[in-house]
Amino acid sequence: MEKKRKAETTRKTKETDISLTLNLDGSGQSEVETGIGFFDHMLTGFAKHGLFDLKAKVIGDLAVDCHHTIEDTGIVLGQTIAAALGDKKGIRRYGSCMLPMDETLVLCAVDLSGRPYLSFDAEFTTDRVGYMDTEMVKEFFYAVSYSAGMNLHLKVLTPGNNHHMIEAMFKAFAKALDAATMVDARITDILTTKGSL
Repeated sequence: MEKKRKAETTRKTKETDISLTLNLDGSGQSEVETGIGFFDHMLTGFAKHGLFDLKAKVIGDLAVDCHHTIEDTGIVLGQTIAAALGDKKGIRRYGSCMLPMDETLVLCAVDLSGRPYLSFDAEFTTDRVGYMDTEMVKEFFYAVSYSAGMNLHLKVLTPGNNHHMIEAMFKAFAKALDAATMVDARITDILTTKGSL
């Protein structure tokens, strides 16, 4: 019997109250409520294109701004990815995707190495898309990469409409993560010469 690669994480602070469930072996179903419409749209796209099942209920101090809500959701998502992966036995570890969205083109590469690192190359020309500050895109992916312990590279190769750029980044990340978390029957242990990740 295959083990279920599913985890649930809750995190409550004076700034946010978050409950998140992730199934790495899902079908792209999602129930997302963060209070930020565009961010909900991005997380829904992440689940759909990564074929992850995602439930996220986020209550944040949106009267202040969107910062804590988005950053803390990234922290919790990263923690949940790590928990769902467990010992990482049998996974491919690496994944990448070059994803077009209309005039934009985005590259994402992931290594589930256990060593957190973010390389982020994108410049936005607007301060906000909907009620999401564009500077929070980097903060979100930084939080995910560090709390999940992953090496994450995101690069906008061809810029354009800010909505398209951000959406392409979330979708490319989903596809790269799906590839990296995929179980390969040829990998009987953990894909490293060190013995553990």
